[in-house]
Amino acid sequence: MSGVAHDERTVRRARYAVAAVFAVHGAVTGSFATRVPWIQDHAAVGAGQLGLALAFPALGASLAMPLASRISHALGTRTALRALLSLWTLALVLPSLAPNLWTLCLALFVYGATAGMSDVAMNALGVEVESRLHKSIMSGLHGMWSVGALTGSAAGTLAAHLGSDARLHHALAAAALTVLGLTACQWVLDLRPDQDEEPPPRFSLPPRSALLIGAVGFCAVFAEGASLDWSAVYLRDQLGTSAGLAAASTTGFMLTMALARIAGDAVVNRFGAVRTVRVGGALAALGGLLVVATDRPVVAMTGFALLGLGIAVVVPLCFAAAGRSGPNPSQAIAGVATITYTSGLVAPSAIGTVAEATSLVVSFGLVTFLACGLAVFAGVLRTADRDRPRTGAPDAAVPGPRP
Repeated sequence: MSGVAHDERTVRRARYAVAAVFAVHGAVTGSFATRVPWIQDHAAVGAGQLGLALAFPALGASLAMPLASRISHALGTRTALRALLSLWTLALVLPSLAPNLWTLCLALFVYGATAGMSDVAMNALGVEVESRLHKSIMSGLHGMWSVGALTGSAAGTLAAHLGSDARLHHALAAAALTVLGLTACQWVLDLRPDQDEEPPPRFSLPPRSALLIGAVGFCAVFAEGASLDWSAVYLRDQLGTSAGLAAASTTGFMLTMALARIAGDAVVNRFGAVRTVRVGGALAALGGLLVVATDRPVVAMTGFALLGLGIAVVVPLCFAAAGRSGPNPSQAIAGVATITYTSGLVAPSAIGTVAEATSLVVSFGLVTFLACGLAVFAGVLRTADRDRPRTGAPDAAVPGPRP
């Protein structure tokens, strides 16, 4: 059997392995999110204190993500991902053990730090596999993250319905997800730096190209965070719907995003990253206009669905473009991830602040404006198209992993 055929098989196997890693990562998030009420009661914190504590995952992620590239440089990509993903799955247990506000903040800081570092490591490997396959896979990988999050959320909902102690639930989930993650990591690419390659700095500002790409990701994640946290409130308070119908709007938004990400690679391979994001931005802006211009719940729900459809593939494509924007993919991806995490942190509070000063309609007018920015500035993702050969490139061009 030829070495080229073996390399092709290795890269394809690595694709499925990193997809499984994305699903495991998402399952941790879904498992945690459904038990937040239990964690709040166990730590005896009020709504305001819980809001403070929930800012710490983003803070921990933003501070720790730049370390991921240095860890990968020191250990190699496979060992680094094994270590970072295991830390993330095991960190799921920490928040449910916290007895008060301060220990909860500390637990969530560690939870966010391990989430961010493993996020950078798996996205960097995803970009590498995508480059070797010569076609878009990042949207599908993030779709697998969404599938994992929905699966973890469903299991958490069942555990909450049964009245299960979150400490037991999260301990069992962490153990299972750690085993699944370590198993998947056996087949990811094991890339190591050249002997004369300098290690990346522990902390550094992202390159200018990553800042521009991150700005596009900021717009998408702002719209995502606003819609996830405020769509149900918008339908209930602004349009007077029932709580069940309002919740259905949020669920519809999440499902639309997950399905669009899974199907997104075919669209990107056909039309390219720039055109896909421009059309997506236009769809998201249309969805935002429907939300702010109607007093009919069905039309508003359609608007939120269009928002989810329009922004679904933007962040995966931002990571792909960042990974090709310079000599150090992990550093560029960490820069973009830091910007998008920040956007996810500020979006819910920004929407609330604007709504308190004006109205929720004005708040989602801001979301619509940012969605227009996706269509206008999509050109910064052109590097993802430039480096991707046209669909149908011969598989024999796929190189093997570096030693």
